[in-house]
Amino acid sequence: MSEPSRDGVQSWTESMSARERIRSAAETLREPRSVNWISDQADAAWSTTNEELQDLVEQGQLRRVEASETTLYQPDYTRLLFDEIRTLIEENSREELRSELAAITEEIEEWQETYAVETWEGLEQSLADGDLSSADLRERRDVIAFWQENEEDRRLIKHALELYSDVESAREHMTDVADRATS
Repeated sequence: MSEPSRDGVQSWTESMSARERIRSAAETLREPRSVNWISDQADAAWSTTNEELQDLVEQGQLRRVEASETTLYQPDYTRLLFDEIRTLIEENSREELRSELAAITEEIEEWQETYAVETWEGLEQSLADGDLSSADLRERRDVIAFWQENEEDRRLIKHALELYSDVESAREHMTDVADRATS
């Protein structure tokens, strides 16, 4: 077992295996990246990285992108979207999702009223106002980030609510089939 670093915090190379680091680096990609880049980020051997990326492609978690003579990898964003929606449905009741949607909408409406804007983009444009203090600028930047997150969460929750009945029906069907198989 490795010793923690001087400040008491373990580095991720001490706390995670090479394969865990590779998965972590690959799952958080914002743009397609090469095996070399992912290997460097994960502090893992090229061969281990290549093997793990191939496994992730086969599992449907990553997509391979051919760019000229280089192979790049990126998350399967469609799968990530459906995984997030599925998690929302599995971990929350309909009422909990509705309540969260209402809370998000209320928070956005408060920002709209407070800053006299309709969208986070409008708030972003107000950053150019020369009369704002540095504290006001920081506050507005923070609100913009929260607003963007809220809009993404709202979009996911709406999808989850739209699919809730279908997912429940599919789950019931799977349970019925399993019950018949074990009877």
